[in-house]
Amino acid sequence: MSTPKATASAPTDGVYTHRQILTILTGLLLGMFLAALDQTIVSTAIRTIADDLHGLSVQAWVTTAYLITSTITTPIYGKLGDLYGRKKLFIFAIGVFILGSAMCSFATSMYELAAFRAFQGIGAGGLMTLVLAIIGDLVPPRERAKYTGYFMATFGTSSVLGPVVGGFLAETNSFLGVTGWRWVFLVNVPIGIVAFFVVSATLHLPHVRREARIDWWGAAALVVALVPLLTVAEQGRGWGWSSATSLTCFAITVIGIAAFVWIEHKMGDDALIPLRIFRLRAASVTIVASVIVGIGMFGGITVLPLYMQIVHGASPMTSGLMMLPMVGGLMLAAIISGLITAKTGRIRGFPILGTALATIGLLLLWLTVTADTNLAIVMVFMFVTGFGLGNCMQPLTLIVQNAVPPREIGVATAAATFFRQTGGTLGVAIFLSILFSTVGDKIKDALGEAVKADPALASPANQKLLGKVAGQVQDDSNILAHVDPKIAHPFKVGFADSMDLIFLCAAIVMFIGFLVLLLMPPVELRAQSASAAAASEASAGAAAPQPVGVTAGGPARHEATGDEPAEGVDESLPPRHNAD
Repeated sequence: MSTPKATASAPTDGVYTHRQILTILTGLLLGMFLAALDQTIVSTAIRTIADDLHGLSVQAWVTTAYLITSTITTPIYGKLGDLYGRKKLFIFAIGVFILGSAMCSFATSMYELAAFRAFQGIGAGGLMTLVLAIIGDLVPPRERAKYTGYFMATFGTSSVLGPVVGGFLAETNSFLGVTGWRWVFLVNVPIGIVAFFVVSATLHLPHVRREARIDWWGAAALVVALVPLLTVAEQGRGWGWSSATSLTCFAITVIGIAAFVWIEHKMGDDALIPLRIFRLRAASVTIVASVIVGIGMFGGITVLPLYMQIVHGASPMTSGLMMLPMVGGLMLAAIISGLITAKTGRIRGFPILGTALATIGLLLLWLTVTADTNLAIVMVFMFVTGFGLGNCMQPLTLIVQNAVPPREIGVATAAATFFRQTGGTLGVAIFLSILFSTVGDKIKDALGEAVKADPALASPANQKLLGKVAGQVQDDSNILAHVDPKIAHPFKVGFADSMDLIFLCAAIVMFIGFLVLLLMPPVELRAQSASAAAASEASAGAAAPQPVGVTAGGPARHEATGDEPAEGVDESLPPRHNAD
């Protein structure tokens, strides 16, 4: 039997040094940065893009198209990564994202841009999920927490840099002969190319390829369930939540969910999201909490930039910088919780503490935020909220990864990410619907109070101006910057009061998440990474007595990076143990 040597880049025992992990992290973090930056940079520039392409009324479809494809592909990437290896999939996702970004920069209409964003979303769905799953392969759950700071720094940088860069490019008429807003998408290309080559050169993961049925029917059912749900989440405010179109979408979603659950039950271990994961208490509690935290977190955070821009007159660039206290709190909490977890192995308490602090932060915002609140006070409470959220994000991912067998880390990571994204999408849709359905009455009440306090506002000229502003402000809040502050103030009061209600709703949702997390069982983090566990299992299999005619290692073949089989494994037998 031949015994070729394994490559030095992929340890045969599956144990990676700190230096090796940091080298691999370079490419992974570039991929994560791509996904996180794109969302914030596009959302900042979307109104300028819509104006230039003469499609302001359909701008939501650009967001919806991207959201649908990125969300649906998340669990698909997770499952395929477990079966066939993550490196090739990650490179594929980066390639699709780069190509989609380049295509978006050539769009000549909003509908064309929506189609290109949908293609781009196919790549985006794999970036975040595969990064977290690959780290699960490399690093034991207990040690994994030490690397949380790198992820949070990447996420925080993109959260602040995105609005600043997006605002700058949106305000730039032309750069290097190309319309400014087109650079919103083109900026992804060089970053993506660097990530592509860094990942190709540094990421070496031995992987046991498992032959299994592909759950195409489950994927189709997921499409049927999610497309109408995410569509109505984005469009429902315009359609009307009880309109015939919205109700039809809800009905199709229910049918799709029922079909998905039935198909997953029939597929068993080959399911896209195996239902037995939900029988693990730690996993089921984490997934339910991920949905709830996603609703509260994304719904609440979405309102803060609007508050800065509409009530305090900040530009998109400035509002991005004003989010620094929340981002700083999030990063600080993630680093502290990661270090404590790595030292003690205890993690259960962090998401419980995090949801409690986030609840308190949101309640403080509800109690204090008005049109005249000092921004310093708002930022202090933003820091408290961010500190709470920082104790939730990575610990929840770690817990669900730890709850499943190492070979199913991809499925578990994708499930948690998928449900958090879905919850976040619903949260944004629900809270923005509450905002815009209540702001009209809030403005009316504020105008009444303003006229009582200043009778001059009741003059015919002022009443005409107030009526004009009232008719335009919900479609274009920039009008408030161009009228007398006395005229603008009641409208800012109305918006602040409606946003105030959002903070209360988000606090209630976050408190429900706190109660759910109290059901979390004791969690003991594994001291072995997924790749080390696979290597140990392979070694044990090789050492076990084999029946006549069967070589060590059983039906799988181990293949190290560069298509070289690991030492001591017969390469003549299928299925393959692939290098990832």
